[in-house]
Amino acid sequence: MARKNCPPRPDEETERAARESGLIFARIIDADGRPTPIGWAEARCWTPAAAGDTLWLHLDRTVPEVVDWLGETGLGLSEATVDALSSNENRPRAFREGDALVTILRGINFNPDAQPEDMVAMQMWCDGNRVVTLRRQRLQTPFDVLATIEREGIGPQTAGDLFTELVEQTVAKMNRSIVDMNDRIDELEEADDDDPVDEMLDTIADIRRNCLALKRYMSPQHEALLQITRAPPPWMSETNRRDIRETIDRLSRYIEDLDVSKESAIVIQDDINNRATAESNKTMYMLSIIAAIFLPLSFFTGLLGINVGGIPGTNSTDGFWVTVAILAGVLAIQVYIFRRLKWL
Repeated sequence: MARKNCPPRPDEETERAARESGLIFARIIDADGRPTPIGWAEARCWTPAAAGDTLWLHLDRTVPEVVDWLGETGLGLSEATVDALSSNENRPRAFREGDALVTILRGINFNPDAQPEDMVAMQMWCDGNRVVTLRRQRLQTPFDVLATIEREGIGPQTAGDLFTELVEQTVAKMNRSIVDMNDRIDELEEADDDDPVDEMLDTIADIRRNCLALKRYMSPQHEALLQITRAPPPWMSETNRRDIRETIDRLSRYIEDLDVSKESAIVIQDDINNRATAESNKTMYMLSIIAAIFLPLSFFTGLLGINVGGIPGTNSTDGFWVTVAILAGVLAIQVYIFRRLKWL
């Protein structure tokens, strides 16, 4: 390997210091796909020793040294590109800078105590020989790709393969969150009428918020990948371009699934609200019928209970039962009338 007076390979202690300086991991991938770990000092001045060698750096962009290396002290990128790769305002997009490709993607957040819809940004820069991935929060995709390369030895062999694999796995992991939401929707559709309405409505509101949050980044991510296919860099092979197109198609299906999930949640929510409204109206209707039945009876009993002279039946021992019979007759007439009117 050409070394440009680079220092020797770092020991474990130096590796720990390099990690603190912004390097998460660095691998040289040869033309056969075999990875070789290197340290931060060696990676900073790396040049390919043989045709087909690729350097992959995974960096923490919150470390100032990393930002400096992207600019004047390392890759020599323009200020606008450095800002795109290190900014927290990282809406998904992709653009060319010469033969280099700058891509900003969002991946599902699988970190502990995190919501999947809080998508984590991953910025990527590739010039055909070097692939630089940057993140602020831990993202699972780079570690999965690295594990494939190191464990199976059948992973990416070129910079284009590595870039494509990172894009594919970032998009593929979105499916897990969408499937989870669809499972929750299926459970809501199969729920019994006796299930707590408030809990079901809270679940639906959570699903709708998740759909909106995911689509907020998935739609521009779709446009970013389309931009890559419109003007692919020369180091991307036809196979890489085909794989990117397949990934775009998969992402389109995910976006459609999100729309279906959101619409399904709205339908279920409307159904629950309609059922709740129907139950409330039914209760109010029964209370109204009861009030209508007892209103005449209350009128008669109130009239007979006024404290004035001349109330009929006051001195009769049968007055009470006569009154009860009259009230029963009035009740029977009311029930008959309500049934004729189909109120009961």
